[in-house]
Amino acid sequence: MTSTTPFRFYDNRQKYLLFVNTCSEKWETSERIGAEFEHVRPCPPALRLFDAGMGDGTVLVRVMRTMHRRFPNIPFYVCGKEISLEDVRLCLEKLPDRLYEHPMTVFVATNLYYYQAPWLSLQGKGDDMSINWLVLELEGEHSHEFEDQITNMQRQIASYWQAAASEKTGNPVYVTPTVLVIYRKDQKFVLDDVIPHRGECRAEFDLVVASQPYRARVKPSIKVRNVVAPLAKALGTGGRLIGVHSHGHDPGLEIIREVWPGEDPFQTNRHMLWTELQKSYPNIAADCALEEAPHNEAIFKYGMHTLPSEISAQPSGIGTSTLLAAWNAAVYVAQIDDDRLEGAIADGSYIEATRRKLAEHGGLWFQNELYKIVRHS
Repeated sequence: MTSTTPFRFYDNRQKYLLFVNTCSEKWETSERIGAEFEHVRPCPPALRLFDAGMGDGTVLVRVMRTMHRRFPNIPFYVCGKEISLEDVRLCLEKLPDRLYEHPMTVFVATNLYYYQAPWLSLQGKGDDMSINWLVLELEGEHSHEFEDQITNMQRQIASYWQAAASEKTGNPVYVTPTVLVIYRKDQKFVLDDVIPHRGECRAEFDLVVASQPYRARVKPSIKVRNVVAPLAKALGTGGRLIGVHSHGHDPGLEIIREVWPGEDPFQTNRHMLWTELQKSYPNIAADCALEEAPHNEAIFKYGMHTLPSEISAQPSGIGTSTLLAAWNAAVYVAQIDDDRLEGAIADGSYIEATRRKLAEHGGLWFQNELYKIVRHS
C-alpha cells in the first residue's frame, strides 16, 4: 500500500546510521569545511559558527577541533539546528571533550526553522517568549563531569524536542520551539558578551555549514527559499556559507540505474542555486558572491570503508554484508523512498546489480559538490 503521507528520507534512522558508519562522507566534508578557517577573520567577542543541520554532530565536532587548533585563545559561539531528538542526543554525547579542550565555548542547539534558527527567534511567527529556553551551566573541570550533567538533562530535553510530520510536505516540524544553551560556569564572566539571551540574539556568523540540508529532488527555488537565502542572510561581514550536496556521476548512481534506469535525482548544481538566489532574493545576493572554484575542487569524492579482502574482482567473491552496506549507501544518497524500495527488494535483482558494480569499480564511491557563498567585506 502506498503511503498518503510524504516520506522524508533523511529521517530513516537505520539507513542514516549505517551510511554514516560505513562511508567517509562526514570525514571528507569536515576536512573541506575546516580548510575554510584559513579565510575566516573573527571579530570580538567570538568566532561564530552555525551548522544548518548538525545531525549526529560528526561534522560539527570535527570542525570544532579544527577551530580550536587554529584559534585556541578565541571564544567560540557554536549554534546547531537539528529537528531530530536522537541526533541531538548523539551530538551532545560528543560535546564534553570539546568543552574541556576549549573552555571558552558557548554551544547552542535549536529545533527552529532555517529562517528562525540563526537568530534564535520566531521572526514574527509568534512571541519569542513562547520559546522553551533551556540553559545548562556546567560545573567542574573535567569532561566526565560535563558528560554527567548533560546526560542528566536528557529527559528534560526530550520532553521539549518533539517533532510532528508536516501534512503538506511530510517533513518533520517542531511541536514546541526550543533553544538549548550550554557553557561552562567557570567561563561565564569571560563569555558574558557571547552567551545568547531570549529576544536579543544576532546572527552575523563567520562560517555557516550547510551539509546535505535539503532533498535532492526539490526544485532550486524551494532550496533557495527555505535554506540558502536565510543562511546567506545570516552571514556577518566577510562570512562564508559552505554548502554541500550530492552530485552523482559515480558508481553509487550506477547501482541505482541498474534497478531504476534513467533515475536522475541530482539535478541542481551550485550555479543554479546562485542564479536562483540572484533572481528571487536580489537584496541578499547583492551583498554576497559565489566564490568560484575549479571543478576538481568543487567536486570531491568519498567512499565506503572496506578491507582489501572484502572486494573481489570476481563478483561471487563479495560478501553479503558488504553488498547490503553498499546497497544501503546507494539508496540513501539517491534518496529512494521506502515505497519504491519494497519492490526492488522483493525482486532481489538489486543484490546482483550491487555485486557487479562493486567488482567493476573495485569498491564504492560517491561524489559531492561543494559551493561557497561569501558576504562582502
